[in-house]
Amino acid sequence: MKFILGTKEKMTEYFSEEGLVIPVTLVSAGPVTVTRVFEKSKDGYNAVQVGFGVGKKQRINKAQTGVMTRVTGELFKTLKEFRLKPTDKIDVKKGDSIDISVFVPGDKLQVSSISKGKGFQGVVKRHGFHGGPRTHGQKHSEREAGSIGGGLRTHVPKGMRMPGRTGGERVTQKNLQVVFVDKENNLMLIKGAVAGRRGSLVEVISR
Repeated sequence: MKFILGTKEKMTEYFSEEGLVIPVTLVSAGPVTVTRVFEKSKDGYNAVQVGFGVGKKQRINKAQTGVMTRVTGELFKTLKEFRLKPTDKIDVKKGDSIDISVFVPGDKLQVSSISKGKGFQGVVKRHGFHGGPRTHGQKHSEREAGSIGGGLRTHVPKGMRMPGRTGGERVTQKNLQVVFVDKENNLMLIKGAVAGRRGSLVEVISR
């Protein structure tokens, strides 16, 4: 299992050797530092905790500060655990650095990030409702949700799709693919779109 943390930069195009135009997302990934290794015999599960980015002392609690400083003496902006399967081999130790060179073009990826927040939205934008017709006496109901009671019910059923806050949620996209890796500048091109705004934290996993 291969993993790394990074930040989303932007979307762009990549021209393959065959002359095809591939839509890609530019991700600035790594390097990350291994801050702790969890083993099933001692901790109950297998995982690797890594630190990424430069953190500010006033924004990090004392417990995390102690974990970080005991490893490298540096403060990281983000600490993240990557769970391993029982069959996965743990070939890293505390203090090791993981960079983007572990990935190669063609690797299948699972990418997780926080989507863009869109604030309070109606049902047309939030759920893709078509709205009502303008004919037959309706005046201002093109984007309304319609009935929410459901006829004979005296209450609103659970799970009813209604207006509300949209975005700002964790999104995991599978079966993405590495198109290009720039080891010198720690940049990776991932085929397709990755959720989130520019600067969003991105978790990249390849099994």
